[in-house]
Amino acid sequence: MTTTVRTVDYHTAGEPFRIVAGALPPIPGDTVAERCATAVGPGGSAAAPRRGALDDIRRLLVQEPRGHAGMYGGFVVPPDDDGAHFGVLFWHKDGYSTACGHGTMALGAWAVDSGRVAAPDDGDAQVRIDVPSGRVTATVHRDSGRATGVTFRNVPARVGARKVPVATTLGLAEADIAHAGACYASVAARDLGLEVSRAALPDLVRAGREIRSALATHPATWHPDGPLLSGVYGVILHEELPDTPSGPHQRNVTVFADGQVDRSPCGSGTSARLALLAEDGRLGPGEDLLHESVTGTVFTGRILPGGVTEVTGTAYRTGEHAFTVDPHDALGVGFLL
Repeated sequence: MTTTVRTVDYHTAGEPFRIVAGALPPIPGDTVAERCATAVGPGGSAAAPRRGALDDIRRLLVQEPRGHAGMYGGFVVPPDDDGAHFGVLFWHKDGYSTACGHGTMALGAWAVDSGRVAAPDDGDAQVRIDVPSGRVTATVHRDSGRATGVTFRNVPARVGARKVPVATTLGLAEADIAHAGACYASVAARDLGLEVSRAALPDLVRAGREIRSALATHPATWHPDGPLLSGVYGVILHEELPDTPSGPHQRNVTVFADGQVDRSPCGSGTSARLALLAEDGRLGPGEDLLHESVTGTVFTGRILPGGVTEVTGTAYRTGEHAFTVDPHDALGVGFLL
């Protein structure tokens, strides 16, 4: 495998995003979705990819001692066509994902900060990115030569099913399923006797894992474009807060993959919440969802015609790294606890 891997790291509302823009092994495929399937490997799945040179790099960057179980990142790859600036394969501790709103925001900021995409000192710059679920856009808002925020425009979101009964060790709950580049199941935390807080995280994570497992074969989690986009990727446990003058106000924790906790309000998960709130008649034109994370960071989201959603947050650079593997290191690419 590559023994030195260079990254640029960002965080979006507290959730890390590690960017690798070079020195990758060949990733065959004509589209980003095909390259994602290559990364997963024959017989593998998004949450259990096959071992290979590329996945060794993912594990090197996400596992301890160079990463941690909450790490997230992406491999920058060619776009599907000239309509986008670049493509990306999103990854986390267990494998790969088809969508990542916080990562899209971080990539937009990185593309402008690095000069990969030209931007004015004052005004907006659009960064078009191909991801496994389609083409998304990060609009970087700038003032006096610095980014003040990023708006992520996702692929269209749609509701899959409402009030699906799901049993957990904390009791019976009802899940709402929505697709927003990835499939999310939303459950009111209070239905399980929980609040969305740091103190409750162990129970929230346990509930998220149980709900994801219980809905694994539910037909509403299937996507017409095939298995890569199908199946519950994340479980959003949410609670209501007092509405703002602009619209609903909610707090959530998104538990994705195998028990990984999103430190941000979750970008594509916010898209899923927007689709559900719009169908409920709680979010209309000109209204915003104020969406808090379990860490207290905030995204604002709105829904546009055709089920298209926009989510705005902030992304900041945290550093650059040149990760190496000593050939005598028995731990190799590392471990997860």
